[in-house]
Amino acid sequence: MFRRLLIILTLLACAGTTVAQDLSDIQVHGFVTQGFLYSSHNNFFTMNTSTGSARWTDGAVSFSDVLSDKLRVGIQLHMDELGQFGSSPNIQIDWASGDYKVNDSVGFRAGKVKTPLGLFNDSQDVDAVHLWILLPQSFYPVDNKSFLLSHLGGDIYGGIRLGKKAGSISYRGYAGYRDLDLHGGYVLQIAPATGAFPTAPNGKVYGGDLRWQVPLRGLQMGVSAIVSNLDGSGANGTFHIPYGTQPVFYAKFEKGKLFAGGEYKRGGNLFAVTLALPSGPFVIPTRYDMQSWYAMMSYRVLPKLQVGSYYSHYTNRLGPNTLPANYSKDLDISGRYDINNYFYAKVEEHFVHGTALSYYPGTNLAGEKPRANLLAAKVGFNF
Repeated sequence: MFRRLLIILTLLACAGTTVAQDLSDIQVHGFVTQGFLYSSHNNFFTMNTSTGSARWTDGAVSFSDVLSDKLRVGIQLHMDELGQFGSSPNIQIDWASGDYKVNDSVGFRAGKVKTPLGLFNDSQDVDAVHLWILLPQSFYPVDNKSFLLSHLGGDIYGGIRLGKKAGSISYRGYAGYRDLDLHGGYVLQIAPATGAFPTAPNGKVYGGDLRWQVPLRGLQMGVSAIVSNLDGSGANGTFHIPYGTQPVFYAKFEKGKLFAGGEYKRGGNLFAVTLALPSGPFVIPTRYDMQSWYAMMSYRVLPKLQVGSYYSHYTNRLGPNTLPANYSKDLDISGRYDINNYFYAKVEEHFVHGTALSYYPGTNLAGEKPRANLLAAKVGFNF
């Protein structure tokens, strides 16, 4: 853990030097966080959380520059480790793009671009902006964050004013490619069947996001849709996920110290694993049909103190809804205290019913209990 922190602090020191030199209009921002997880009964995220684990370190540095009135470029370097997940001590590129804004109605981005999906997908890499330590895992799984965050390709975006009585609309459309994270949860789940992957599985992705700023002040509603496929080849076989569409509907309301939001999504597809056996190829078809939703609310009690709660519900509709392996229900209670402009601390308790999310057999050899509590704590520094 100390080695990881040292690497991140070195990055921050280098960033501070860049700021001190004031090279043109370059802006530098960064953060480093240290988390702790403690659970009853079950182990979460490949860690021995039932005895307490601090194997959760996260940090990033971003650089951006305005080259002209219409052109902006930027990059974010990231290092994280969560149990067996993450890239430590390697440094990855979260995103790196050029942004050309023609006017308020149309603009373009190209490079490794963040993927808009729901309320928080394109901001889940910035812990400092959220009250929550763990966003609803049915939408934003922390063990697969880097795969879902961005894609290699291009965007078109903009906004349209509809008038005082109709509000305004913002839109984004995108197309490109993305690689499955070799250090993420999906690979850990697939690899036992196919064998280790010499190169990252990949596929095409495209989709869009449409947000309506309702005339009622503070209310926003929207819909996202993502279409993607994925193929990979391991030492013992291959897997193939054909194109599938996943829509997400969401809304949020902000007024003064109050925030409320929620999302709903449903998606299904056919997942096929082909094993290279001595007798010939053997295909294992697996279909899934998932449904997820959550509702959350937070309130800033004091200028430095914020509290909130959410309830998240995930269901695999193809299996018996009474079987814990086919659902996950998570009630969360959270608190955050901003120590000053740079340091903050968070703590939250999760009451989890069901074993469909966040569990891995390798760290629960005796099987998972249907109910478990998870305490999460985190301290962070950002600039």
